[in-house]
Amino acid sequence: MPHIKNALIRYRIIDRMLRNKYKPYPSKENIRSACEEALFGSDVGNHICASTIEKDLFNMKMEHDAPIKYSKKNAGYYYEDANFSINDVPLTEDELSSIRFAVSTLQQFREVPFFKQFGLAIDKIVDRVALGDQNQALSEYIQFEAAFSTGGNEFLPMILEGIQAKKRIWFLYRSFQQEQSKPRKVSPLFLKEYRNRWYLISYDLHKQDILTFALDRMADLQLLDEEADIPADFDPSRYFRDAIGITAFKGEAQKILIKADPIAAKYIESQAFHHSQKCIEKHKDFSVFELRILITEEFIRNLLGYAGEVEVLQPNDLRETIEKRASALLKRYQK
Repeated sequence: MPHIKNALIRYRIIDRMLRNKYKPYPSKENIRSACEEALFGSDVGNHICASTIEKDLFNMKMEHDAPIKYSKKNAGYYYEDANFSINDVPLTEDELSSIRFAVSTLQQFREVPFFKQFGLAIDKIVDRVALGDQNQALSEYIQFEAAFSTGGNEFLPMILEGIQAKKRIWFLYRSFQQEQSKPRKVSPLFLKEYRNRWYLISYDLHKQDILTFALDRMADLQLLDEEADIPADFDPSRYFRDAIGITAFKGEAQKILIKADPIAAKYIESQAFHHSQKCIEKHKDFSVFELRILITEEFIRNLLGYAGEVEVLQPNDLRETIEKRASALLKRYQK
């Protein structure tokens, strides 16, 4: 199915280019060059011709209802609906066939040690594809957890290539605190998914520090022909070992003690905050859990999700942080 796979890749590239606010209205040649570069490693070549791109644009409109329009004024293509993304469109039968083929291959290697860490993900894919073959309207009987498209996933292959080839990457980045995008040039080290969002852990030579970037806030990413700067002491398996979520930093993990009401304790026991968690006391009216972690914003938000059902016993600084957040929350509801 190489021709199907290549077409799907081209569709994603075209989709990304049509949604790029920083380089709007790509021409047919712009699109052809980008697809040639992504699939064959060079934008100079005749593997992909202009007629192929024309067919791709037509197929995207016919098969995926993509609102693609041509602007004579700007001499390029664009989405009439700026919020449209092909990532949110249901899969076609050809795409499903490709996935079924890939899933059948994955199942053969499920018990191989290297793939065991992905066992849960493989099971989820197998279940979804198997149920997708049913003729009945599944939405009446079953609902999967939805992962809404936040953008940025199209950068995964290029970033992974940069990590493997030890090359720097360049992109525009806009944080939640900034209104304007700023150019960034970093050495990609590691990719991590957290709550259906992808993040890049990278090294900034200028700042001499490890920085984290969300892929959905990136734009115009480019793989550079520059050797990456890899910190000698960076170890992906250790970097997030003591952290919950995407936030990690240099420091020592702390001993955390949490007292939980009976119902909350059952949830905490069944869905542990962290692999270091253990129940050290269990009573009729409460349980006490011990963790050894870095105190991150993600962990604090997880604790607040239990509201008055849990109490931080130690350390004092975390207890004070929860108390301040709770006081701020109470003030919002006081009349």
